[in-house]
Amino acid sequence: MATATESAPGHLPTPASLRGAAQAAAARGEPLVVMTTLVGCPYCDLVRNHHLLPMRRDGLVHAVELDIRDRRSNLQSFTGENTTPAAQVTAWKARFAPTVLFFGPQGQELAERLVGMAVPDFYGEYLDARLGEARSKLK
Repeated sequence: MATATESAPGHLPTPASLRGAAQAAAARGEPLVVMTTLVGCPYCDLVRNHHLLPMRRDGLVHAVELDIRDRRSNLQSFTGENTTPAAQVTAWKARFAPTVLFFGPQGQELAERLVGMAVPDFYGEYLDARLGEARSKLK
């Protein structure tokens, strides 16, 4: 099974296979959390560093990231087709960075997307609510 590439410090890993990452997350009873990101995006850094990375380190989420401009890396989609992170993000119509998506093992979205970061003080509560919704749909 393809695994995620090692993440640079301050970044979430980038999966080689969305299918494999989602199945690994589901085996732990978790949704796959995918953050779309853009190099130099301060809001992406806030979501990553203040929410997703700490939660991942504590074993609370199975989270990965896709760079919306990455047209070079190979990525296996949920259906097993080869694509790139940029093409996959376009197919999802995730036009803003950061967008956080919550997926089940077959690539179905399990909760409403978190698009952007309008209210930083409440972001953690929004994220927790979406995670709760996604987890409940996995059971």
